[in-house]
Amino acid sequence: MTPSPTQTEERTAPPAGPGAAGPAADSAADSAAAEGTPPEESTATQPAEEQEPVQDAVFDLQDVSVRYGSFIAVGDITMKVPRHQVTAFIGPSGCGKSTLLRCLNRMNDLVPGASVTGELIYNGENVYAPDVDPAEVRRRIGMVFQKPNPFPKSIYENVAFGPRLNGFSGDLDGLVQQSLERVGLWSEVKDKLKESGHALSGGQQQRLCIARAIAVEPDVLLMDEPCSALDPIATLKIEDLIHQLKSTYSIVIVTHNMQQAARVSDRTAFFSVNIDDHQGMRTGRLVEYDRTTKIFNNPAQQRTEDYVTGRFG
Repeated sequence: MTPSPTQTEERTAPPAGPGAAGPAADSAADSAAAEGTPPEESTATQPAEEQEPVQDAVFDLQDVSVRYGSFIAVGDITMKVPRHQVTAFIGPSGCGKSTLLRCLNRMNDLVPGASVTGELIYNGENVYAPDVDPAEVRRRIGMVFQKPNPFPKSIYENVAFGPRLNGFSGDLDGLVQQSLERVGLWSEVKDKLKESGHALSGGQQQRLCIARAIAVEPDVLLMDEPCSALDPIATLKIEDLIHQLKSTYSIVIVTHNMQQAARVSDRTAFFSVNIDDHQGMRTGRLVEYDRTTKIFNNPAQQRTEDYVTGRFG
């Protein structure tokens, strides 16, 4: 797979609505939006709204669906993910956000019975083409999970493990330091690099995991609810880090936190669930995808407005 071109794009100002408050001031409406179920919807699927097209895409999804056996977890997704911006996936539980995220670097290959149809193009190449090595896909498209998961190794070895595995022959000490500096962790751990990564606080562990991901020099970072287990101060540090990293990486983040999506992302995709009354099947669908300011301040779809304002979740 060929490396992506470097092209930055100016970030829009954060919306004045839901994202104006900091992590500690997230409203009760967001809690309501992270739980419960949406009203039952028609089996007819309306095309997702996309008001402003993406000009420079790192991913181009065309009619992508993910199945677990006969169950369609998320269906008919067509969208482009911009390069060097932050794209947020939001929506109620069970709408396929994380499933779709894991498609982007073929993590679903590891799930028994999972299959993907449609085309998922990354930098002009089909990620699911027969001649594409999934391990190389995952090196170029890194992932940070919901719960910090440092290896049972030292802080140093957590960062050095990936480059060493990939045959890195340069200055490993320098690479470890650079990776830790980029996530704002070096000054906090430089005197205890031989200590276990598990000895760090939750927020420090998550930044260590991000350092581990960027040490192999990926092109894209996928983040699956990276702040859900963190306190407000640690959350703010991760959000600040996301803003810094997007100048180098294209970032896709799944979050249940409406305020966080409004604060950190340039574009937002809202997913919901369509229910087949005859078969009782629930399938995730993309409802609307646009600039974050538009999604939160003037969405085109009523379902989007109902969700971001906490009327259902």
